[in-house]
Amino acid sequence: MVDTIPIDTWIGMAVAIVAFWGVAAWAMIRTLRQEDRKVELLEDQRRIDTYSPRGLSELREWIEANPDDPYRDDAIRRYNDCVEILRATDRHFYEWSESEIERLEPI
Repeated sequence: MVDTIPIDTWIGMAVAIVAFWGVAAWAMIRTLRQEDRKVELLEDQRRIDTYSPRGLSELREWIEANPDDPYRDDAIRRYNDCVEILRATDRHFYEWSESEIERLEPI
């Protein structure tokens, strides 16, 4: 007394499987391309920017808002390292404009 599974259920399962593997393949290819670009920048310049413009801005806001945090010194070091790298390199992984880089000040 086993009921058969309707054809629309089989089609739905097939679409779900294809969609899952399609998204997974796209994500993997995109990630590998980004990693290849990072490796290329590291091989060419030996250094790479570690924060996006938004990330570095948020890090500075956190540093200014948390003067007594035990991780503040580490955050300042990381912030200053990124500023130094941005000024010392010609090509960047994240989308930085020259005007954004010029406005950055070490802490």
